[in-house]
Amino acid sequence: MYKYTGSLVEDGRGDGPLISCLDNTLTGFPGQSIRSVKVNRQEKAQIIEQLKEKAERASIAIVTDFKGLEVEEFTRLRASLRSVGVDCQVVKNTLARLAFTGTDHEVLADKFKENCAIVTGYDDPVAAAKAVADFAKESKTFEMRFASLEGKYLDEDGVKALSKLPSKEELLGKTLGTMNAVPTNFVSLLANVPRGFLNVLSALKDQKEAA
Repeated sequence: MYKYTGSLVEDGRGDGPLISCLDNTLTGFPGQSIRSVKVNRQEKAQIIEQLKEKAERASIAIVTDFKGLEVEEFTRLRASLRSVGVDCQVVKNTLARLAFTGTDHEVLADKFKENCAIVTGYDDPVAAAKAVADFAKESKTFEMRFASLEGKYLDEDGVKALSKLPSKEELLGKTLGTMNAVPTNFVSLLANVPRGFLNVLSALKDQKEAA
């Protein structure tokens, strides 16, 4: 059974095959031990560039602990996050620090330690927090650590509190529901204005003719 143990994934025996998730994809390396898989300088630069681009676009970045999480669980997590437009990436802490330095979420740069999976949300930070919080409730090993919301640091309790707020989609639904009655009333008002105006004109005309 495969489990995430760091920037790479190993099976329960501690030997191959391995799965690398540095580039946010799952790729097998049959017959190799965890120490034999290395990332060259060019690949590191590419990883940093990709993560920095995500951090610069993100409205929220959530740092999670995935130690002991099985590959099937992690795949299910990423699928649930993608369904709400959220990314999840596992990188080495040194690369994460470099990627987040100089971005709006730089507050997290010096906090990457141990096993970190980075969740980045863009249009709806509440939806991202909800998806992560829901998965954390189901999993025995996956944990939320902290986050940056538009550059403001949130601890685990802060992320949980954010996850309980209405999402952007829920707020939009409520707003549209409230506004549904407005057009009908507005149309009725517009329909009544010409009649009233014509009645006034008619009264003035009659008044002048009578004089």
